[in-house]
Amino acid sequence: MADTLIVGGGTAGCVLAERLSADPAHTVRLLEAGALWAGLDAMPAELMDAAALPIGPEAEWLWRYEVVLADDPPVPGTILRGRLIGGSGAVNGGYFVRGTVADFDAWTRVLGGSDVWSFASVLPLYCRIERDLDFGDQPWHGNRGPIPVRRALDPAPVSAAFAQACLAAGFAEVPDLNAPGSGEGVGAVPCNCDQGRRIGPGVGYLLPSLSRPNLTVAAETVVTRIRFDGTRAVGVECVRDGETGIEWADRVVLCAGAIESAALLLRSGVGDPRQLRALGIPVVHPAPVGAWFSDHPEVGISYLLDVAEPPTVPLETVLEVDDVEIRPYAVSFTPGVHRLGVTLMRPRSAGVLRLRSAESDAAPLIDYRYLTAEQDRARLRDAVATAGGLLRRMNARPVDPIPEPGDVGAWLRANLATSQHLSGTCRMGRENDAAAVVDEMCRVHGVIGLSVVDLSVVPVPLGRGPQATTMMIAEKAAAHLTS
Repeated sequence: MADTLIVGGGTAGCVLAERLSADPAHTVRLLEAGALWAGLDAMPAELMDAAALPIGPEAEWLWRYEVVLADDPPVPGTILRGRLIGGSGAVNGGYFVRGTVADFDAWTRVLGGSDVWSFASVLPLYCRIERDLDFGDQPWHGNRGPIPVRRALDPAPVSAAFAQACLAAGFAEVPDLNAPGSGEGVGAVPCNCDQGRRIGPGVGYLLPSLSRPNLTVAAETVVTRIRFDGTRAVGVECVRDGETGIEWADRVVLCAGAIESAALLLRSGVGDPRQLRALGIPVVHPAPVGAWFSDHPEVGISYLLDVAEPPTVPLETVLEVDDVEIRPYAVSFTPGVHRLGVTLMRPRSAGVLRLRSAESDAAPLIDYRYLTAEQDRARLRDAVATAGGLLRRMNARPVDPIPEPGDVGAWLRANLATSQHLSGTCRMGRENDAAAVVDEMCRVHGVIGLSVVDLSVVPVPLGRGPQATTMMIAEKAAAHLTS
């Protein structure tokens, strides 16, 4: 029986397993639904190539979910998650921008002023993660961590053209997007890659620690439910090689991501009692699991620009304007056609996740409810107008005309997508917070021996992409769990 049983070997799970198993007296067992490659030489080449997005229809290492992005009428979408050691951090574009001071100020307010998740308290953890190859000598950066971070030294022509257009439009240049208090403007995207290789949490954290005798990893193992003795979590039910079994532990930590961690809690009896009883699930503890989540709505503008397309990371440069991020993707998702992503980073609209069935192989219902709030629609309308002006400065030609601001409503829906940054299904908050599922130490309220450590716990919309923050959450949780 393990001291700590970790469910999910994704971004957070890899970090947590490495940090907890650094204590030889602490036994750690990690369960992952997808594959594990024991070394870099055994990994498929596309998983290591920072210029590749290994998420095509033939990819075997993905969870795929059909979702509803907006209602009236429904706007369907598909979201993807990594199903392998390293999780989405093993298949994503390498965007490694930290959360902002404003994000953690908002997080602190949710916790009633507690400074446990203030920017000052999490900055050392961000530094511990990274080996920043550009700014590692700065006091707000790290130069010894397991994850290399670097920005494009020779950006692709489309990235350079976008940056020049932003400067010509009067936007500032931001040398380091990960500097505390970095303001609005255009800057190079920090990426977790080095020498053309994607270095995610599986490669950077877990693989070097696999030889530890107190750490064991079971891949291709699907956890179906949490086992409780009363309100104490004592293990999990799982399926491996078609056989059902039970893994016992003193403590269970869910690191399965904002979708699967929430679904696992619900299937195990932690959730809205009315919804659980309607599905025949015995209630262990009432909790608002899945009642709120956030993600970054992205409106895509396709355009033509005759420039070379060298192999590179998908996103080298971004423009940040208030709560909007404009992304000139450096790779073409459709041959010959470029894409500009206009993304709302702090949306007011919130989504809901719930079970459709008690069966473990039934994907949950995921309703994003994008564009519900008028403020979101207004901000995106303004941002699309800004993006259109930048395209004109680039001498780019939109594939479809961008309508005037007053006529853009239907166009927004027709071009609506998601950034695939779903978070907050198991929100953090104080015990008397009706919206909270976990406390500030990531422990599930109302039960014993059970924690959630991944993007599920983030209680506010993050103003940046989440990969670096997910690793930071795991670093902080590791310190709590070993104290």
